[in-house]
Amino acid sequence: QVQLQESGPGLVKPSQTLSLTCTVSGGSITTNYYFWNWIRQPPGKELEWMGAIAYSGSTYYSPSLKSRTSISRDTSKSQFTLQVSSVTPEDTAVYYCASSHPIYGLGTTDYWGQGTQVTVSS
Repeated sequence: QVQLQESGPGLVKPSQTLSLTCTVSGGSITTNYYFWNWIRQPPGKELEWMGAIAYSGSTYYSPSLKSRTSISRDTSKSQFTLQVSSVTPEDTAVYYCASSHPIYGLGTTDYWGQGTQVTVSS
């Protein structure tokens, strides 16, 4: 069974860059037609899909976050990474990584990490 685990700092200062890593075990991030997503849930709000990296290495982003978001991967470590630049308190949320198949997005997810709280505050 595929397992995902998020890691990274729980507190980020405004204007800095948020960086989170998702480590995947029990599966390969290069498996055909699998996508590796970042999703977040701000307090009191719904889940928001942020972006994904495909098995091929192609990346896809939410239009509302595209200018500040970057997703990359390290296949040798079975990890993929999220970076969000110029953060504000509105980026405070629980951040999740999740796999999906055969396309990216909330509707096709299958395995999820447990989530990690990130707070943006000075």
